[in-house]
This record gives sequence, structure tokens and C-alpha cells, in this order.
Amino acid sequence: MSGNGMPSGVSRSVLLMLLSVFLFASNALLVRAVATYAPQADGWLAALFRGVVGLAVVFALFGFGRGLRPAGMFNNRLVFLRGVVGAFGILAFYITVTRMGAARAVILNLTYPLWGTIIAALWLKERIRPAAMAWMAAGFAGLLLFLGGDGTLLPPKPLDLLGLAGAMTAGWVVVIIRRLRHEEHPATVYASQAFYGLLFALPAAGRIGQLPGAAVYGLVAAAVLVALAQLSMTRAYRDLSVSRGSAMQMLLPVVTAIGAYLFFDEKFHLPEYAGAALTMLATWRIVSQPALR
Repeated sequence: MSGNGMPSGVSRSVLLMLLSVFLFASNALLVRAVATYAPQADGWLAALFRGVVGLAVVFALFGFGRGLRPAGMFNNRLVFLRGVVGAFGILAFYITVTRMGAARAVILNLTYPLWGTIIAALWLKERIRPAAMAWMAAGFAGLLLFLGGDGTLLPPKPLDLLGLAGAMTAGWVVVIIRRLRHEEHPATVYASQAFYGLLFALPAAGRIGQLPGAAVYGLVAAAVLVALAQLSMTRAYRDLSVSRGSAMQMLLPVVTAIGAYLFFDEKFHLPEYAGAALTMLATWRIVSQPALR
């Protein structure tokens, strides 16, 4: 047991999940900085670099008998499904971000913990405390305040449905990762997403030559950050339930917003700060609850 009363494995996984949040936020901020500097560095190219660099990082850290099993990306049905579904979710998210605006797209995408919890209950038979479900709803309400001002959503449009589809696939991916925790090394699970994401974004490869050198280096660095974030998150799910891990990921927009305030001078109104506080409180309450047996 650790000093906070959690089993040591769970405490380590909580720290890994928090680290993944920080790395995901750093990736988003760096991609934004690159896109501001070079507008041609769009979401398709960011996804392409994410796939290429992700594979390189995984092979460098875990290849040649150190955990990575390349054949698993093809002969393990769940790993293959994780890669394809994850690739679709990433592209759906980028499309909605660029066409409907980041705030609305993130609100839709961050419904994935709810979808993931439902899928986990049906598929993995995970039992979720009613209090945890209530706190997840409160956390989502906080995100509505934080990212949407007054929390008002317009009637659904085709892009809204695409955003919801991306959120559903993200929730499905989280459950697949949880299901695979004892079957495959985290490197193989992440390599699948990197490989199939690379295939999905390959049509954008012809535009790499249009990028200035600084933008290329920036996208490479951002891709390294997101690769490390994915590996950290995947490892954390070996000991954390879907509801607990997903709730911690709900801190991502808060951490990203802090970085945006520090580096891009973005400011928010009082209701948005209140929403951020509610999200952090809800996340802490869910993480602090013991899992049902």
C-alpha cells in the first residue's frame, strides 16, 4: 500500500495518467503554436507526423524484443480494432476542431468518458458506483461551463454528429485498452493507433514540402509528446478502471487552458473558471472512490 491508502500499483497508475494529461496538453499547445506560425500545418499533417513519429518512438523504446510485438497489430483482432477505431476518432476530432471551432469540438469529444463507462459496464461488466456517475455528470456540466460559456449547445448538425461519433469511438478505444491490459504490451497497443493513423493521413504527405523547417521540427516534437502521452495513458489503464481513468482525462481542457493563458494570453470569464473548478472537484472525487468488486 502507498501512503495515500491506495495500492502502490494504482497510485503509480494515477501518476502516469496525470502525466499523460500534461503531455497531451503540451502536445495541443505546441501544435497550436506551429499552426499559428505556419497555417499550412493543418490537422491532417499533424496526424501524419503523429503516426510516423509514434511508430519511431515505440520501435526505439520497445522494439527488438523489448515488449513491442509488431505482428499483434495485424493478428490480434482487438489491437487491430483499437488502431482503426482510434485513427477514425483522431481524424473526426481534427475535422470538427478546424470546421466548427475548438470549444464546441472539445465539448462533444469529451463526452467520451460517458460512452466509455456505458460500454465498459456492458462489455467488461465493470460496476460503477452511482456516486461516481453523478460526479461524472457534474464534471461534464463543468466542462460545458468552462468551454461553452453558458453551456448552450445549438441544434445538432452533421458536424455535431461527426463529433459525437468521434467521442463514441474514443470511449470505445478506452474500453479496448482496458480489455487488452493483460494481453498485449502497451507499446503494441499504441503502435496500432500510430500505424493506422498514419495510413489514414497518408494522402496529406505530398504537402510536407510546403512546410518551413521550424514547423517540421515543431510537429515532430509534438508527435513525440503525444506518443509518450499515449504510452503513459495505456500503461495507467492496466490498474485503473475506465470511469476513473476517463475522469482524470477530463482535466485535459483545464490544463490546456492554463497553458493557453500563459503562452497565448487567452482569458476566460467567471462562469468558465467556475466550470473548471467543478471539473477538477468532480475528477478528484471520482479518483478518490474505491472501485467496486
